[in-house]
Amino acid sequence: MKAIFMTGGKQYLVTEGSELYVEKLDVEPNKEITFDEVLYVDGKVGNPYVKGAKVTALVVKHGKQKKIVVFKYKPKKKFRKKQGHRQPYTKIIIKKIEVK
Repeated sequence: MKAIFMTGGKQYLVTEGSELYVEKLDVEPNKEITFDEVLYVDGKVGNPYVKGAKVTALVVKHGKQKKIVVFKYKPKKKFRKKQGHRQPYTKIIIKKIEVK
């Protein structure tokens, strides 16, 4: 069973048992979370969401991704600015996809 759901402003295509990294969620590790904003489930396309569809997931851990370097400069003006950024994430495992 496949489903597309939304969280953190992004859409994810998942099946039961798949692992993925999403934008950080305010849920403790080893707790379950339910996503109600399901856009597609096995041929059913929502308008905008499929009614009665839910995706249940288990939160595994929270963390930060690898650092990226943001470097800005303006030529001939002696302006240089170097910053680093680490995006926080939540790792989840999809447990169950259900449709009523």
